[in-house]
Parts: sequence; structure tokens; C-alpha cells
Amino acid sequence: MVITLMQVQLSIPASHSLKEKRMVVKSVKDRIRHRFNVSISEIGDHEQWNSSVLGIACIGTDSKYVDTVLNDVIRLIDQAPGAHIIDYYQERL
Repeated sequence: MVITLMQVQLSIPASHSLKEKRMVVKSVKDRIRHRFNVSISEIGDHEQWNSSVLGIACIGTDSKYVDTVLNDVIRLIDQAPGAHIIDYYQERL
């Protein structure tokens, strides 16, 4: 069994309130949940209106599969309107 955790730091430059930020983050999370079988949650920068930190977990039997899924997740986040990836890292358990 392969468990990989990813932390993604996002910039949301067009956001001018927490409400606008929540709309962008919710959109990103919903798109990822709909397309991939991963767990995702906002884990940081809750009170910052122009940034967010997402935590993503993926579990599988093959490390190549897990890496492919998480690379596709990063690609989807990178294409999301209103959000820009500042940094991300993965940790395999």
C-alpha cells in the first residue's frame, strides 16, 4: 500500500474578501473531488483572503499510479481560474 500526502500553497490574487476566496477554493476542491479519488481539505491560511493551503491524500497499491494521480491533480489546480500554485511538496509514508 502506498500513501502519499501533498501540501499545495495557493495564491488567489483576484480575491478581495474571505467570501471570494472561499468561492475559488470550493471550486478547486469540487473539481478535484469530482475527477479524482483523493481526499482534499483546506489546511492553512484560513483567515488570509488572498492565499490558501490545501492538503491532499492519495492511497493506492502502486506508487506509479499514485504519482500519476497527484501530478494530474497539480495540473488541474494549475489550470483553475483564480488560483495560482506558489509551492507544493509530496511526502510518501
